Amino acid sequence: MAVKTIEWRGDSVRMIDQRLLPRREVIRVYRDYVGVARAIRTMVIRGAPAIGVAAAMGVALAIRGSSGHRARVRFERAASLLKATRPTAVNLVWAVERMGRVLEASLALDPERLYRRMRAEALAICREDVAANRILGRNGAALLDSPASVLTHCNAGALATAGYGTALGVVRAARQAGKKIRVFADETRPFLQGSRLTAWELQKDRVPVTIVADSMAASLLRAGEVDCVIVGTDRTAANGDVANKIGTYPLAVMAQRHRVPFYVAAPLSSIDLACASGDEIPIECRSPQELTEFAGKQIAPAGVEVFNPAFDITPAELVTAIITERGIAYPPFDESLSKLKRST
Repeated sequence: MAVKTIEWRGDSVRMIDQRLLPRREVIRVYRDYVGVARAIRTMVIRGAPAIGVAAAMGVALAIRGSSGHRARVRFERAASLLKATRPTAVNLVWAVERMGRVLEASLALDPERLYRRMRAEALAICREDVAANRILGRNGAALLDSPASVLTHCNAGALATAGYGTALGVVRAARQAGKKIRVFADETRPFLQGSRLTAWELQKDRVPVTIVADSMAASLLRAGEVDCVIVGTDRTAANGDVANKIGTYPLAVMAQRHRVPFYVAAPLSSIDLACASGDEIPIECRSPQELTEFAGKQIAPAGVEVFNPAFDITPAELVTAIITERGIAYPPFDESLSKLKRST
């Protein structure tokens, strides 16, 4: 994809504002961690790997001009704010804690050298994410026949990562291998990441894509139009339970009902072995306005109660395989994920 999700330029972080796609391509510039945290919280940038990269860059901005105890205080303040922005995505916490370890090992450096060291680490996280996604994509592409129709949910593409994508990375790698792949993209209510972002990405890459309403997925599966389902993940527990965009769980149920493989594209940074099962994954609840308003206009009765979780949990028994950059995990996931994760 030609447009970069996030990049460091000078002493600022630049992000494409995903809220405005596909109508407008607007780049936002942030020069402090407070702005980066606001961008994550308001979904200027979204997708677990991408917000992990953004958080790392926010930490680097936070300690600029400081060293020693002062740098540690600044880090703790920034870490607290950044971790609270999107609690379900484990990549965010992982990236902040990795930056914290580098800081602790570098506190004796003068402010300029410390800043350069922290910036270098954030950029390393960014590069590693792209590299991991490319390998993950190649691993997953081996699972796809040619031709194949893939159903996906939300956006797990370049926009959700530092580049290339996870679920869409599998599609891209399969296409690059010469396979004929088409994609059905759930619209993904209420934020419409599928219709706004996935379709936009795939059109740019000239991948055949058809948008379907979330409620159409079951009919597609029943009609035999789908060869496999591939989704991303914001956090995968040690037992293979998967937290992903709301609507993923019923898609997995329907896939099992119609004997269609259900694959999860999960970079190792999104696998949380400290979390025993999906019951322990915090689920973010978002603003009621995402359901009561559309394009800034009220569409629901004023004062109506709203329940708007951003994610749901797909039980491991509904998952066919979990695709990572270290290989493909199959059930029992408590064994296979642990083996892959600890091989790093």
